[in-house]
Amino acid sequence: METQNYLIRESQFSDYEYFAKWEIDPAVTEFLSYDEGRTYEDVVAEAYANKSDDTKIDYTIVDKNLNKPIGRVYISRIDRHSDSLDITKLYIGDKDYRGKGVAKEVMIEILRYCFIFMHMERVSLDYYTGNDRASALYEKLGFKNEGVARNSTKKDGKYYDLNLMSMLKSEFFEKYNAKNS
Repeated sequence: METQNYLIRESQFSDYEYFAKWEIDPAVTEFLSYDEGRTYEDVVAEAYANKSDDTKIDYTIVDKNLNKPIGRVYISRIDRHSDSLDITKLYIGDKDYRGKGVAKEVMIEILRYCFIFMHMERVSLDYYTGNDRASALYEKLGFKNEGVARNSTKKDGKYYDLNLMSMLKSEFFEKYNAKNS
């Protein structure tokens, strides 16, 4: 996948070093369910497990001009029978790219890919209660609130609520004037 500024490609082994560095940065992990002490080995083990599971895809966001990894998108719960999936993680790991609209640009392309090329009917996601930046972005993109999953994730021994949102194919086409290919 490609946007004006970024390439979104399946993650490669060389990307895991970036993930391991980013996934111990409190600015990245504040609203992710990673326990303190996550290591490079943890990242690699998770990535290899994901590669052998056809309900999961790990993508790396790359600055096209610099050919430099800057973030990660992780899709899970791909259900070909129900035509649905979950965008489980999206983060901009490189601090120089945060707050500059990268997530919005990447999400629109991810949604286009999910609805048009993967033929999904529904794309869901969730975010930690209190993550106001994620909430604002997802609402601006056109996601609809579905409710709160109470104590549905755990981080460092503490439970957290997750806000659930989704977008349907018809909503995507309407908002983005997309054509169903």
